[in-house]
Amino acid sequence: MTGRDHYYNKAKQEGYRSRAAYKLKQLDELENVIDRGDTVVDLGAAPGGWLQVAAERVGPDGTVIGVDLQRIDDLADHDNVETIRGDMTEERTRERVVDAADGTVDAVVSDMAPNMSGEYSLDQARSLHLARQAFETALELLDTGGDFVVKVFEGPDVDDFRADVEEEFQYVRATNPNASRDESSEVYFIGKGRLTAPVRPGDELEVEIEDVGNEGDGIASVDGYRLFVPATEEGDVVTVRVDDVKPNFGFAQPLERE
Repeated sequence: MTGRDHYYNKAKQEGYRSRAAYKLKQLDELENVIDRGDTVVDLGAAPGGWLQVAAERVGPDGTVIGVDLQRIDDLADHDNVETIRGDMTEERTRERVVDAADGTVDAVVSDMAPNMSGEYSLDQARSLHLARQAFETALELLDTGGDFVVKVFEGPDVDDFRADVEEEFQYVRATNPNASRDESSEVYFIGKGRLTAPVRPGDELEVEIEDVGNEGDGIASVDGYRLFVPATEEGDVVTVRVDDVKPNFGFAQPLERE
């Protein structure tokens, strides 16, 4: 039995609308993208396999919003799923998603793929364009610490795309789930921990130590964002280099003292 037959038959037996449902299951098992109670936006959601998995993961207290240009049949067994027919490149569609999410999104997932032309270079370029659209949408919608999953076909400029995603998340993992077809050139990037901090690793700046934490490190504030600075005391004014950035706080090393 081929991999395609296995997941196709498994989807039929277990009531999923597409074999792709198992891709999201495997991606979520790998990096815990979706938690109970989350709000999840699924881009390119038709026919609804990823919606079904996301709805199961978030549970009755969570919300799943599916967006696609194609019509998505209602998921009768999932009251926590809302579908929007529209183009995420259009402002009115984004506004509908924001309204449905009530302003807070914990994960954006995208399995979007272009209509295949049979010419790989063209299909790969279109795939990368869709991935970047999904990325821009994720940056607009995700709350601090939120997660992002996106599919892209391997080829030119994919490394540059990954580097851009790495700038906005704590870390990025590239993977190919077992449910992908053996002959597929697709790769999935999983961005963990959306960064909305006003600083990035390597930044050098002058800060004032406003407090001292339980571990003895000084604490500075940059536009409301906390930076922990070792070997400093309250009232110090120091130039620091940012070493590590988390969604809600970061670490920096003092370069000089005043």
